[in-house]
Amino acid sequence: MTSYHVWAVPGLPEVQQGDDLAKLIAGASPDLADGDVVLVTSKIVSKAEGRTVRAEDREASIDAETVRVVARRGTLRIVENRQGLVMAAAGVDASNTPPGTVLLLPEDSDRSAREIRGGLRDTLGVEVGVIVTDTFGRPWRNGLTDVAIGAAGVRVLDDLRGGTDAHGNPLSATVVATADELAAAGDLVKGKAAGLPVAVVRGLPHVVTPPEQQAAGQEAADRGAAAMVRVAADDMFRLGTSEAVREAVSQRRTVRDFTGEPVDPGAVRRAVAAAVTAPAPHHTTPWRFVLLESDDSRTRLLDAMRDAWIEDLRGDGKSEESIAKRVRRGDVLRRAPYLVVPCMVTDGSHRYGDARDAAEREMFVVATGAGVQNFLVALAGERLGSAWVSSTMFCRDVVRAALALPAEWEPMGAVAVGHPLAQPAPRAERDPEAFVTVR
Repeated sequence: MTSYHVWAVPGLPEVQQGDDLAKLIAGASPDLADGDVVLVTSKIVSKAEGRTVRAEDREASIDAETVRVVARRGTLRIVENRQGLVMAAAGVDASNTPPGTVLLLPEDSDRSAREIRGGLRDTLGVEVGVIVTDTFGRPWRNGLTDVAIGAAGVRVLDDLRGGTDAHGNPLSATVVATADELAAAGDLVKGKAAGLPVAVVRGLPHVVTPPEQQAAGQEAADRGAAAMVRVAADDMFRLGTSEAVREAVSQRRTVRDFTGEPVDPGAVRRAVAAAVTAPAPHHTTPWRFVLLESDDSRTRLLDAMRDAWIEDLRGDGKSEESIAKRVRRGDVLRRAPYLVVPCMVTDGSHRYGDARDAAEREMFVVATGAGVQNFLVALAGERLGSAWVSSTMFCRDVVRAALALPAEWEPMGAVAVGHPLAQPAPRAERDPEAFVTVR
């Protein structure tokens, strides 16, 4: 059974800009041995590297270190910083620094770890792993813990996929964050206010890069703690609540070309659940969504609509060539793997017998549009493209007949849904002030 020993290193002086951390650590802990892991609090790394900056306003420093805001609540911000870490306040620290200054994280914590490791090798002749640590909060968990933000000579991730557990069950998703576990172990002995910024773990030499790999040059392939940062494509929790809403709204684009990948009906139903939260008059529920999940229903509807459209165009005196071109341009609904026909019902509307009836109907139309917008935004949140096409509104009787819908259901267009064939071109910037009038 493996056991290990963790202790804090006493006797380190107050670190100043330009100090050689490797020499300071070696002087305080000359008995370091091959296979040890040295855990160094990022604060002293930042101090040694001159990352203390003048800043009367900490918020301005956070702005400068922020690449992307993930979530915001009051003055608290969770952001992605220049180092690619997602954390509170970009890691900008105003504690234990002179008044009027803040402490930034190291510019490259992996590089810092490599330099400390090399310095300990040169000074003491030992092959150790080095982890630079910082304190993080965690989603869904109360309390703080130390994690690895830089590493050298340490297997930061232990990939157990392909193996089996004690019962012989295959492990298909188990990748252990070894460097974070080591950082948290060191935090138990360093403490947050004990003035002990360095700890050592002994007894786990298997987590340290073997010397033979170093000799073979394989150490250069070690990405350090950067390997622990989840890439955007794999991050299911990339945004906070309000940020996710704004992102989904901004990603809502009209998509007219789709791949052949099938659409998850569950995703569409989740979008419907979002749609029916829209506001509506008189506590009514004016929305109905007809989901065309069979080829037969789609073909029956689209063929009937095409025939009705051709008849209308001929009645307008259009040439057969013009009609063929228009029909081809209108084939977006045929190219989509999934179709939805939103409908409006006016149950619960008031009847006045005068001009107010038109305004009453308009309220229901607006409510239906709000529901469809919710639906489209929710589809974007599911990473599905969509196009809201008005065509069913011009042949409502045809649509009702083709889909066997009640007479009181009013089709309000059709929504083509699918996986986009390509990313839409960037949307042109619009100045919101151009759409605002203040009185």
